[in-house]
Amino acid sequence: TVRHHGGGNKRQYRIIDFKRIKDDVAATVKAIEYDPNRTANIALLVYADGVKSYIIAPKGLKVGDKVQSGSDADIKVGNALPLADIPVGTIIHNIELKPGKGGQLARSAGASAQLLGKEGKYVLVRLASSEVRMILSAGRATIGAVGNEEHELVNVGKAGRTRYAGQRPHVRGSV
Repeated sequence: TVRHHGGGNKRQYRIIDFKRIKDDVAATVKAIEYDPNRTANIALLVYADGVKSYIIAPKGLKVGDKVQSGSDADIKVGNALPLADIPVGTIIHNIELKPGKGGQLARSAGASAQLLGKEGKYVLVRLASSEVRMILSAGRATIGAVGNEEHELVNVGKAGRTRYAGQRPHVRGSV
């Protein structure tokens, strides 16, 4: 068993669309919601054809905004495009490492990366850790930084709130 883990409140899992493969269909943001399974908030999208899905809510996305995915989507917050079609210098999140697998990088609250350049079938991306990685340009990413960036500033206030999150006491031991 893992030390200092156990208990905690139940969480209902929300299925999040990390792939964003529904191209050329506009979607409207219906709600920004809390998700107990991650530090970021999530946005409920309703596509023009009636399909609903959740995405990670980027900073600045509001209810009523329109978002889209695909090569010809505009460069605006919440839109998902192949890395090859994103201009150099753009702030991005939810980055795919393997095309079609779904975003794996820069997904937590306040996270972002910057597209630094393009080399053949790869793009250079600077991550939050300041590591620069080469990623296949066929993979997708979403424009903007992840929202809820004040997550780390929340004052927990009492031991019980960390217990709700499934963390048990960390004792330092006495001499």
